[in-house]
Amino acid sequence: MERLKELIESRQYAQFRQEIEDYNVQDIAEYLEEIPKTERNRIFRILPKSIAADVFSYLDIELQQDMITSMSDMEAADLIDNLYADDAADLMEEMPANVVKKLLASASPETRRNINHLLKYPEDSAGSIMTVEFVDLKESLTVAQAIERIRRVGIDKETINVCYVLDNNRKLLGTVALRYLLLSNPDEVIGNIMHENVVTIQTLDDQEEVARTFQKYDFTAMPVVDSEGRLVGIITVDDVVDIMEQEATEDIEMMAAITPTDKSYMKTGIWETYKKRIPWLLLLMISATFTGKIIQHYEQAIATAGYLVLTSFIPMLMDTGGNCGSQASVSIIRSLSLDEVEFRDLFRVSFKEMRVALLCGITLAAANFVKLLLIDRVTLSVAGVVCLTLVITVFAAKIVGASLPMLAKRIGFDPAVMASPFITTIVDALSLMIYFQIATAMLGL
Repeated sequence: MERLKELIESRQYAQFRQEIEDYNVQDIAEYLEEIPKTERNRIFRILPKSIAADVFSYLDIELQQDMITSMSDMEAADLIDNLYADDAADLMEEMPANVVKKLLASASPETRRNINHLLKYPEDSAGSIMTVEFVDLKESLTVAQAIERIRRVGIDKETINVCYVLDNNRKLLGTVALRYLLLSNPDEVIGNIMHENVVTIQTLDDQEEVARTFQKYDFTAMPVVDSEGRLVGIITVDDVVDIMEQEATEDIEMMAAITPTDKSYMKTGIWETYKKRIPWLLLLMISATFTGKIIQHYEQAIATAGYLVLTSFIPMLMDTGGNCGSQASVSIIRSLSLDEVEFRDLFRVSFKEMRVALLCGITLAAANFVKLLLIDRVTLSVAGVVCLTLVITVFAAKIVGASLPMLAKRIGFDPAVMASPFITTIVDALSLMIYFQIATAMLGL
């Protein structure tokens, strides 16, 4: 990019336009994001029209909004007309209503129709992320006629690697790959060589389900059909990569008890970050008061019986239980997101976690028993209470951590909600109740 900077600084704009076509559009977009606003807008206007729209689609949404509002109506309309419909629709969803109205009024009728078509679908559905730029063919065409059509319309399409065969009612009959067209006899009829067993996506399918379908079949593009089987768009693998990143980020934030946001960390303000975090913190703080109540209920009995040493092991028991629950919940949440387990597998999952918990609990208890006698120098009865509590706590934590995410998904909640903070709070209360019940039984509190 140093060469481009030199050309701009020396005002060799013609040479700049010629040389920038040799760069990747993603690299150009990254370059524009790093330079000052005034220079960015000036350089963008210099870009050849053949790459300007592609570069724009890779810019951060805030930069897109800033650049659009600084353009004239004619410049903005020209840019919108050259964007792929799904990218234009994404931009419209983020722009203020008055700007959207102005852009749609200036855009071509076809662009306006395509954008409105995409905007009518629910957010995060397959219909909202698909593109309407694809190559469609009639089954009666010959291979030579099909290739000629691809040459004529393919330049403006998202992809031409796979073409879609439709009937007169735009119902999807099959697909044909470009390589088969190139290798087939020019006089062969499309209907004879098309692939009829087509995997499709419904317009209202959730985008997370779309990503799983792509992962299952390893496709680079998939057709989207409506309830009557009519082809309305396609989804390409580059969109799926964005979906996977978005969904993974959302799950991570929810597992950390943060309300998900579409903005990056550095572009989220202090007040907005506060609003995303404080509701969960308040909920978890209030729920944690139950653990305090449990301790208060037993503290007098502990003091009277002379077993105050028991309180020193509370943090260890609570932390161990919370960690065990978190391990199980993260594993199950990940498996649920990949469709590796379902609610009907609850018994198998629980049985597996029971066996794992038993092995982990016995190992931890044995190590802790030695530590209690040699380092803490407690009595055998106290060591027995702590170690037995440890085994049962690990057992309970594993079951809770594995079952709650599955139950959450069953009743329609995101399993990530039942992640580390929430499960830790539940397990903390359970570990205390188990601890004091065992102490009461064995030590006569």
